[in-house]
Formats: sequence, C-alpha cells, structure tokens
Amino acid sequence: MDSIADLRKSYERAELDESASLDDPLAQFELWLQQAITGELPEPNAMTVATVGADGRPSTRVVLIKGCDARGIVWFTNYQSRKGRELAAHPFAALQFHWVELERVVRIEGRVEQVGAAESDAYFKSRPLDSRIGAWASPQSEVISSRGVLVANAAKFGAKFLLNPPRPPHWGGYRLVPDRWEFWQGRPSRLHDRLQYRLQDGTWTRERLAP
Repeated sequence: MDSIADLRKSYERAELDESASLDDPLAQFELWLQQAITGELPEPNAMTVATVGADGRPSTRVVLIKGCDARGIVWFTNYQSRKGRELAAHPFAALQFHWVELERVVRIEGRVEQVGAAESDAYFKSRPLDSRIGAWASPQSEVISSRGVLVANAAKFGAKFLLNPPRPPHWGGYRLVPDRWEFWQGRPSRLHDRLQYRLQDGTWTRERLAP
C-alpha cells in the first residue's frame, strides 16, 4: 500500500469570498446543498452527527438530513440509540457535510431538540414500508447475537402490522438549532477559505477564519 502520508491534492475548483457569500448562513447552506444535489454528487444529503456522552466521550455517525428551514436542521432516528442517549444527557451536537467533489465542507453547531410528534408521524408515513418495519425490527446500537435477530424481528413486526405499521414510540426526529456555521472552500497551497457565522444577540456575525 502506498504511504498515506504522501497522499495530497491541490484544491482549485472555487473560492469563497465575503463579497460573494450570502448574509444569511441558512441561505448560503441551501445554495451549496442545491449545487451538490444538482451536481449529482453521491449522497449529497449525508451528514456526520457528533454528540458527547455522559462520560464526556465524543462519538460520530452518518445520517441523512431530512429538512432544513429557519427553525433548524432535521434528521430522524431511534431515540434509544447511542446518539439518542447522548443527546438526552447533553442536548448539543455538531453536524458536518463534506462534498468532496466540490471541495467544500459545512460545519454546523447548536442545541438539539426533538421535533413534534405530528412532524415525526408525517415523515414516518412517507417512508418505504420496509424502512417502517425496520424501525421496529432494529434495537439500534444494542448488542445482538446475529443478523438473524433482525430478520426474525422484521418478520414478526411485518406480520403484526402488515401494510400499516405505526411510528414506534422510540423513533422520531431531532432538530439542531444552529448558533454557529462554518463554510469551508478548498484553495491552493492549503490557504483555504473559511467563513464563520456566529449568532450574537439575534444577529449573525460573519468573519473569516485562518485555515
């Protein structure tokens, strides 16, 4: 295997200048997300979610963004999973989008809250049937003896609920309410562009960070 220390890339696709960026970080994010979608990037809606447990240890995982508006960034998961337990202990998280082909990263930080039951119900009903059954079948983040446990659970709940499985009480949405955004655009010579937006007294302050 080639030495990973020798792996390098020069970032030269674009730049991020203060005069060209939008005043509202949500609008800037929506612009970049739409460009990632239009560019047909693989999994443009995939984001890393970082949380911290009661023991102070951080953990990350990749989930899919399912909504964004002035209220925040939304995803759905099992409330009893590791991330659910960690958010119950420390209701703050950091998100990261990495669009490699565009040489861009977006980082978002803020507090996290559960979305309302009606919103979770509506999204759950929109999911494919096998995904709805899967929400019942998987005791997410728990140790299981084999994949057979999942298969057996899926068969059991599929027979129980047929075509209309209700949303499990342990499954629903989270919303991260941002108080900090960072937009990173790769540039040559590792002199990358980094624009940070901080929420201060209800107003977004934009500032440049050294790479």
